[in-house]
Amino acid sequence: MAIQEEEVLGKAYDARLMRRLLTYLHKYRWQVTVALIAIVLKAGADVLGPYLTKVAIDKYLASHTEAHSMLDRFLSRNPLTGIAQIAGMYTGLLLFSFLLEFAQTYIMQWTGQKVMFDLRAQIFRHLQRLHISFFDKNPVGRLVTRVTSDVDALNEMFTAGVVSIVEDVFVLLGILVIMLNMSWRLALITFAVLPLIFYATSIFRRKVRESYRRIRVAIAKINAYLQEHVTGIVVLQLFNREKKSYERFEEINRTHMDAFKDAILAHAVYYPVVEVLSATAIALVVWFGGNQVMRNLVTLGVLVAFMQYAQRFFRPIQDLSEKYNILQSAMASSERIFKLLDTPAEIVSPATPKVPQGPGRIEFDHVWFAYRTLAQAAEEAASKGEKLIAIAGGNGDLAKEYDWVLRDASFTIEPGETVAIVGHTGAGKTTIISLLLRFYDVQKGAIRIDGVDVRDMDLNDLRRRYGVVLQDPFLFSGTVADNIRLGSRWIEDESVENAAEQVNVADFIRSLPGGFAEEVRERGSTLSTGQKQLISFARALAHSPKILVLDEATSSVDTETEFRVREALTRMVEGRTSIIIAHRLSTIQRANKIIVMHKGQVREVGSHQQLLAQHGIYWKLYQLQYKDQEAPAPAAMQASEYSARGVSVSADS
Repeated sequence: MAIQEEEVLGKAYDARLMRRLLTYLHKYRWQVTVALIAIVLKAGADVLGPYLTKVAIDKYLASHTEAHSMLDRFLSRNPLTGIAQIAGMYTGLLLFSFLLEFAQTYIMQWTGQKVMFDLRAQIFRHLQRLHISFFDKNPVGRLVTRVTSDVDALNEMFTAGVVSIVEDVFVLLGILVIMLNMSWRLALITFAVLPLIFYATSIFRRKVRESYRRIRVAIAKINAYLQEHVTGIVVLQLFNREKKSYERFEEINRTHMDAFKDAILAHAVYYPVVEVLSATAIALVVWFGGNQVMRNLVTLGVLVAFMQYAQRFFRPIQDLSEKYNILQSAMASSERIFKLLDTPAEIVSPATPKVPQGPGRIEFDHVWFAYRTLAQAAEEAASKGEKLIAIAGGNGDLAKEYDWVLRDASFTIEPGETVAIVGHTGAGKTTIISLLLRFYDVQKGAIRIDGVDVRDMDLNDLRRRYGVVLQDPFLFSGTVADNIRLGSRWIEDESVENAAEQVNVADFIRSLPGGFAEEVRERGSTLSTGQKQLISFARALAHSPKILVLDEATSSVDTETEFRVREALTRMVEGRTSIIIAHRLSTIQRANKIIVMHKGQVREVGSHQQLLAQHGIYWKLYQLQYKDQEAPAPAAMQASEYSARGVSVSADS
């Protein structure tokens, strides 16, 4: 089983990405401002430590008559008292630094969590607005990675990376100013190794950037593969595919490990290089500085302070390189997150939506639709080693451009009608439902409700008109009542129970230990397919739809459940326009009109009797699929039902 490969992204522009990321801090600008002030003050406190050491040595320990400092007027002439004063200042700086560190850490960590909350909410809200075809092309595991791993990487950047980088920059600037002020010659000697460090850093940056890009791609593949194979574990075990599945996972997992190995190698080389260069700089300071001390060009205190400053100067550089890993990971993650957020929602409500005024007449007017272009279809076929056989349409240039699923489909559904759509697999039945719900937009033609094109209607208003029951019922975690109500707070408990009564599932629900408050596990794993399907029927009915849509809703239930569903359907379709896609004759026969689809075209329209009399496609379908479904008992029940509705049904139909 192959999963879709992660997209290969081009070179990122770090400054552009960073500017966009920092916009998420705008609403928390006061918290960020306080944190930045704390960072600047802490950097100042950290820089002053070696300077106090220099003052103590030059003024008291190795007294130098020419040594002066800005603290002279505050310090005692007595050495013991003066050293005690300097020690007190040093202790005060440490306590002050601790308080500032606490303040900025707490503020930035909490602000980072708020930013991540906003970002996750934005991603999830955007995912909900995206068109269905987007989810056809993107594995669930990859999308989960965007909301989890990728957002976590950004969180680490906001809460640790950016803060440390800003602090390190201020520390470096402070050390630079003090060193140049004390002795510009020794400062230049200290900085002599910087070009080599910058060169090593540029190589390190390039290597780590590529490694982290590959790591993120590998994580997305692992998530997608796990999601697919955990969901399909029953099939894997049924066909003894565990070993093959494991081997494929091991291959993907190894890709992730190899990407990390390259990053580890880059770190293993870079950090010792920086250590050696920084030690070289300190050795040069000791050598040249010692010479100058002996020649009385600088004081001993200056030399000791320079040694401390040299160590502190290269420590932020190493820290910046380490935080660069966080930055690289965040850049790789932000590329993917922004690529997702920049994906436009193709199916949107118009700026000035129209509201149909009428009983709900549905019209398909010469509808042409394709999920993909011929070029896309050919590319997909080529990737599988297949050849694409294009079926020409009768629509000029459009026929050459698209791989058509529907071709010039035209029909109407009158208000209150029950219409069945039948045809072979791939004939376009489910596509009609998807277009009606506007999961996709047509390339040519129009779908209208009471004369208004569905593309001109508000999406919420359009979909609120429908009650849909799919072939594979989907239940969410929560209670049974929650799954029927599905977040619609306007549906009262009484309406939930009435809907369950009407679809013959209320007795079963009440037999559960918690009744309507019984917890449903993920995807309704504790319920049978028939029970889940009946709850789906109750869900559709509880929302009081004007149009009922059943897409193979009875194909996966047993005979007993089907009889319960049929009885429920009789009540559900009353007073509603109903569209039913079904393979079972019992469901099709109750329809006022049957639309026969064949190779994406509407080939026949009529009642069950009319279509049989034509001896066309429906007659062949009936002979192949439906005739064996005729049984005396069900037929009698059908005749009774139709008699009640004033419809005559012959015994042989």
